[in-house]
Amino acid sequence: MPHIDYYFSTISPYAYLAGNRLEEIAAKHGATITYKPLDIMALFARTGGVAPKDRHPNRIAYRAQELPRQAKKAGMPFNLQPAHWPTNMAPSSYAVIAAQKAGGGDLGKLCQGLMRACWVEDKDIAQDDVIKACLSEAGFDPSLADSGLLVGAEIYEKNLEDGIAAGAFGAPFYVVDTGAAFWGQDRLEDLDMHLSGEL
Repeated sequence: MPHIDYYFSTISPYAYLAGNRLEEIAAKHGATITYKPLDIMALFARTGGVAPKDRHPNRIAYRAQELPRQAKKAGMPFNLQPAHWPTNMAPSSYAVIAAQKAGGGDLGKLCQGLMRACWVEDKDIAQDDVIKACLSEAGFDPSLADSGLLVGAEIYEKNLEDGIAAGAFGAPFYVVDTGAAFWGQDRLEDLDMHLSGEL
């Protein structure tokens, strides 16, 4: 049974635009997924990247074209300038980590709900009430937002180290247990083909 380590940030627009395609691909191939939220700004700093606000104007201008294009292509609503971005990703990441440990709900739906809250609904996903609502909607106990903060912090930091060791430098980043790595929601088709033995 193949396994996918999914490195992502809860404030990544490209992870949002992946929608539920990773989960569909995993189901198709009988693959399991470990969700590994990490600090994307720290990842950029550690791997030669630059935070969006510090990028060259040409890159900023291209991003402003590319994100709405990709959203339209995916048929997903999208706000290029959400009210609460960037925000502290740690609380929502800790919730994902706690939910994965607890089980009983839909992790993909939780991640997508958090990112949709940021990129569509203009909500601050650093706020407890927003996180708890996303947990509930995905079938998890909302009190997970209040528990396991220490463990969440430790795993969150470990995810960053694991991601760097696995070759990650952006998000979303998918690493199969074969060692094959795929960067970006626009490479999900390649991941699917890899799991099919075509790539």
